[in-house]
Amino acid sequence: MEHALLPVAGFLIGIVAAMTGVGGGIFIVPLLTIAYGFIPQHAVGTSLGSIIFTALAATYSYARQKRIFYRLGLLMAVATVPGAYLGAYMTTIASPRLLGLIFGVFLFFMALRMIFNDLGQPAETAAASLSRPLKSDADYIGSFLTLVWVFGLGFLAGFASGFLGIGGGVLAVPVMNFSLHMPIHYATATSMFMMIFTSLSGAAKHTLAHHLNWGYAFLLALGTIFGAQVGAGISRKVSGPTLRRIFGVVMLVVSVQMVLKFL
Repeated sequence: MEHALLPVAGFLIGIVAAMTGVGGGIFIVPLLTIAYGFIPQHAVGTSLGSIIFTALAATYSYARQKRIFYRLGLLMAVATVPGAYLGAYMTTIASPRLLGLIFGVFLFFMALRMIFNDLGQPAETAAASLSRPLKSDADYIGSFLTLVWVFGLGFLAGFASGFLGIGGGVLAVPVMNFSLHMPIHYATATSMFMMIFTSLSGAAKHTLAHHLNWGYAFLLALGTIFGAQVGAGISRKVSGPTLRRIFGVVMLVVSVQMVLKFL
């Protein structure tokens, strides 16, 4: 009976994951460790396995909405793949306590900025957010310094994904939104596209380390695939500031969860 609840949980997680571009690992890892008795390494590995399907489903929907910057997403993926692989490897030889605390405090302050950044500004509808004039892929990655910056932060996002199982989107979305000034609707969509490669890399390493329970991952994916479609649909009806605050709240949950866990 308890296994039958996994697709239901996956469906709800998939909605939030697709809307915010975070992948869903922040909810899946605690679910597997608390409710199903997984040790952290196995929970992280299984989480990444299920995120592959969440990312594919969300990317399909966002591609139809034409909200993905493919070249930028691929550039960040190039950086996140080795980062995720290294992060997954580090779980086999290092304690995540110190790094988890550092990430938790960093994400806490980033979350506050996401939540309060738009306060006092005029309200904006979802249609207005999505109809803004956009830069091209070339504009976003047009200089060498930008390439270095994006690559470095992409590597860090991938490392966090593989080491902590939180999904690289927790860092990738704020990077694209604040550092590159990409509208939040497009940042979350591009993050989900990038996460296909991040989760594949991390899951491959965890599979080799025998940390990934594919049975549980598939049960979760049964729900996340459909939840991601719903989340992508809801996202286009939510204004930019509101979507940014939703992301900020999710990030705040992640940061508090990480600090409490690693303390």
